[in-house]
Amino acid sequence: MCTAAQKKPRHTSESGMGTCKNFALGIAKFIFIQIHWLIDYVVEFAFGLYYGNKAQKVPSVKNKLLLESTVSLAKKIREKNISSEEVVKAFIERCKEVNGLLNAVVEERYKEAIKEAQEVDNMLKDEQLDIEHLEKSKPLLGVPFTTKESNEVKDLLHSMGTLSRKGHRSSEDATVVKYVKEAGAIIIGKTNIPELNQWIESRNYIYGQTNNPYNTTRTVGGSSGGDAAIVAACGVPFAVGSDIGGSIRIPAAWNGVFGMKPSEGMTSMKGIGLRKKDYLESMAEAGPLCKKAEDLEMLVKIFSGPLLKAPINTQIDLKKLHIFYQESSGDLRASQLSFAAHNAVIKAAKHFEQLTGSATKITLPGSEYSFRLWRYWMTQEDADFTADLTNNKGHTSAIAEICKALQGNREVTLAALLKLIDHDFFPKENEQWAKSVTENMKSYLIEKLGDNGILLYPTFNSAQYHNQPYFSPFSFGYWALFNVLKVPVCQVPMGLDEKGMPIGIQMS
Repeated sequence: MCTAAQKKPRHTSESGMGTCKNFALGIAKFIFIQIHWLIDYVVEFAFGLYYGNKAQKVPSVKNKLLLESTVSLAKKIREKNISSEEVVKAFIERCKEVNGLLNAVVEERYKEAIKEAQEVDNMLKDEQLDIEHLEKSKPLLGVPFTTKESNEVKDLLHSMGTLSRKGHRSSEDATVVKYVKEAGAIIIGKTNIPELNQWIESRNYIYGQTNNPYNTTRTVGGSSGGDAAIVAACGVPFAVGSDIGGSIRIPAAWNGVFGMKPSEGMTSMKGIGLRKKDYLESMAEAGPLCKKAEDLEMLVKIFSGPLLKAPINTQIDLKKLHIFYQESSGDLRASQLSFAAHNAVIKAAKHFEQLTGSATKITLPGSEYSFRLWRYWMTQEDADFTADLTNNKGHTSAIAEICKALQGNREVTLAALLKLIDHDFFPKENEQWAKSVTENMKSYLIEKLGDNGILLYPTFNSAQYHNQPYFSPFSFGYWALFNVLKVPVCQVPMGLDEKGMPIGIQMS
């Protein structure tokens, strides 16, 4: 009896200690969130004061042709309801009209594009031409497009936005760009990126900074920022982007357009960035940015080429879809979602609930580690940032670049320097932990979605002021998560927030 009497208080004490510990952790978490929110508020307020009333936006579209989808334009050109030359010239004139404000197009080929459009029109004069066959073989015939400067296009610049490669030109097309050209599309220019694509803003020492068409004091995102800006400004109907950590979806969200990252192995990565082969097991994929949802299916098919193994246009009974949604990543280091960003997910979930009869709230196990997981998996990509910054003429380091900056000879952007500092000084993520968490999360998601499930996930808040993302780098995990999982995901526009800036959601 004496022994039992002694054990009982000890068990109660341990239970009480556990309760106290959880309570203390809850209080600490609450305090941290409030401090984080206060810092974000002060930063936003300070940037607002700095930019004041400097904001501009692109002029409204006068030519309604610019508002049409890629699918619609291609059909009208094929059926000779409008000439390719008229279409291409209309978009070129729009590019000229807005690019002074945006700095999105960093290399143009307007004369060459018009000449190619005239050749398309001459070909279509042939009365013996099989239009049905043409629709299948060249579904993009005569339609203009852009691609980011980091995607190779024969004879065009490919500096990757880094000074060590300034003036470098490509000798051949990236595989995906080749597929788009073979489908009949006409490239009219290349667009701006961050240095070596490694930041969520499109700014570098060669081309400068790209501005948001809704508000020029706001960033366009990265790394496909120039593409998203010129698509949103109606300078082209679609663009060829790439995405290794949200590089399509971040700018698509912040510029109010659609952006699709296909699933693992669906697009060749040869000629995308500095890659010299396909890399079918990479986190990176090439994908489209466009104004109209109806373009996504056709563009993904073309981008994938022979790698597309299964049909993507199967009929779907909306009432049989299983809808799941998550309200936040759970990462305490990420900035809090705005009301508009959170409400966009809830609004979409309620809409699908009316269609399907249900929408289930879930939390992906491990989503709170999105940034850390992406940081680990980036080390598994076949790339060496320290060598790429020198154009593979050696290796650089954080110390070397800091010394250059102190001597007034800075050669890399702040974003690149911060990546070097992370590479050189911060401890690496635990491999076993990262692989285990990733595997568990992917298994959970695949089991939940099955063959007819959709996940609705926040895209994060609307576009920040230029340079503001330096103060909230961990928020990037909202996009990077889907690269870690290597699953298909699409950024979908959901209107404007209270600041008049685009807001969206991700659907996977």
